[in-house]
Amino acid sequence: MADLTLTGKNPSSLKVDALVVGTCSTSDGVAVVADQLPEALVRQIETLAPRLGVTGAPDEVRRVPAGDGVAADVVVLAGLGERAADGTFSHEVLRSAAGAATRELAGTDTVAVALPAVDEDELGAVVEGALLGAYTYTRYRSGKDQKSAVGSVQVVTSFARSGRAKAAVARAEVLAAAVHGTRDLVNDAPNELYPAAFADAARAAVKGVKGVKVTVLDDKQLAAGGYGGLVGVGQGSSRGPRLVKLVYTPAKATEKVAIVGKGITFDTGGISLKPPASMPTMKSDMAGAAAVLHTVLAAARLGLPVAVTGYLCLAENMPGGNAQRPADVITIRGGKTVEVTNTDAEGRLVMADGLVAAVEDGHDVVLDIATLTGAQMVALGNRTSGVMGTDAVRDEVKAAADDAGEAFWPMPMPAELKAGLKSNVADMVNSAPSRWGGMLFAAHFLAEFVGDTPWAHLDIAGPSYNEGSSFGYTPAGGTGVGVRTMLAFLEGRAGA
Repeated sequence: MADLTLTGKNPSSLKVDALVVGTCSTSDGVAVVADQLPEALVRQIETLAPRLGVTGAPDEVRRVPAGDGVAADVVVLAGLGERAADGTFSHEVLRSAAGAATRELAGTDTVAVALPAVDEDELGAVVEGALLGAYTYTRYRSGKDQKSAVGSVQVVTSFARSGRAKAAVARAEVLAAAVHGTRDLVNDAPNELYPAAFADAARAAVKGVKGVKVTVLDDKQLAAGGYGGLVGVGQGSSRGPRLVKLVYTPAKATEKVAIVGKGITFDTGGISLKPPASMPTMKSDMAGAAAVLHTVLAAARLGLPVAVTGYLCLAENMPGGNAQRPADVITIRGGKTVEVTNTDAEGRLVMADGLVAAVEDGHDVVLDIATLTGAQMVALGNRTSGVMGTDAVRDEVKAAADDAGEAFWPMPMPAELKAGLKSNVADMVNSAPSRWGGMLFAAHFLAEFVGDTPWAHLDIAGPSYNEGSSFGYTPAGGTGVGVRTMLAFLEGRAGA
C-alpha cells in the first residue's frame, strides 16, 4: 500500500513526479479547482481544455505539462463533475477522483494530491480514495515492465496538523489495507486458494492483530458437528471444506455482532454444471468470506468497542465422483433438512451452517455477505449490491453503505415467495421453483436459519468482481466491496 502523509506546503512547491488537482464542469466549460497554482497555468488549462479533451467529468484523468512555477514534473487533472448547489463536492466524488488519479498513476514513485476539502471529513474521503486507488495485483506477473502501485502520496491540506485529520488518515490506512487484502484473496488463483489454504491465510492474517482469536473446523470436525451444508457442498472436491471462526472481543464491548461470509473457493456448479464461459470468474465466489476476514481485522486494528465474530464458510463446489446430487437430502447444523434441487445453489447451503452457528453463539445482530445469486445482477446490475432482512437492520446497512460510499439498495422479501421453499420430502428445497425473484427467494431461504435474531443479508454477486475496465478507485478483478459498509455498520454500533 502507498505511503501517505499530509502536508500544508504550497502544492506548486512540491517536487514530486505528479501533482493532482481537480477540474469541474461549468456552464462556460471547465474550471480548475486548486488553490495556489500559478494563475497563468490555470488560465492556460481552462482555455485549452476543449482541445485537450478535458471536460471535468467524473473519472476523467488527464496529464498536462507542469510549466513554470510548478515543481512537479507533470500536473494531473482529475474530474469532479459539477459542483453541488452549495458549491462543494460530495465525499464520494472526492473519494472517486482521488482514487482514479492514483490508479491511473500506477508506476509513479511520488504523487501529491491537492483536491478541495473544506473540512476533515472531506479530507478523509480524499485520503481514503487515494489509498484505495493505489492498488495493483501482480502476484502472477513475471514481466519486469509490470507497473506497481503508486509509491508515496502527499495529500495537500490546511488541516495537516489537525488531530482529527491525522485520525482520518489512520482510519483510512486500516480501511484501505482491509480492502486491498480482500481484493488480493479474490484475485488469487483457485488452484492455490482452496478451503484449507484460505484457512491458513486467515491464521496468518490474524497474527499480530491484538484481540483476535481464530479456530478452524476441518471436514471431519464439520461432519461430526452436523454441518451438513458445508459437508454436502464440499464432498465433490478432493480438498475438503472448512469453517473458520474469528473472534474479536474488546474489554468493554457494547454489543455483539456476527458477520457470516460465503467462501466457495471455486464454483463449477457441481453436478448442475455451469456453462464453461461462466466459470473463470467463479474463483471470486469466496468474496464474502474474504470481506468478513478483513472486516474483523479492521475492527480490531481500530479498537472498536464492539465484539465481532466472523464465520468463513469455505468449500469448493466440484462435480467429483462423490459430489452431492440433485434430489439429495442434507441436514443443516441444528437439524433442518434441505432437498438439494440444484447443486449450483450451493452458497446458501454453506451459509445456512454459518448462520446457525452464529445464532447459537448468541449475538445482538447478524449480517451475512455472499456472492449469492445471478438474480442480483439481473435486478441491480454489476455495481449495486442488494440488502434484505429485518427491516431495521436492512435500513441500518443501507445507511452505513451510503456513509461509506458503496452502492447498496434495499430489497423486499415478498411473503408469497416463501411458499417456494416447500419440499415434498424435506423441510425445504434449496432453489426457487421459478426464475423470478431469485435474489429474494434466496433471502427467504437464509431467513429460515436466523430465527428471531435481527439480521441482514448482503448479496454482492456482481459488484464483488469487476469484469470490465477499472473506474474510480475500483480496479479490474476483485473489488473488496462490502468491507467499507460492514466497517461503517460496526462503527455505527460503536457510536463512533
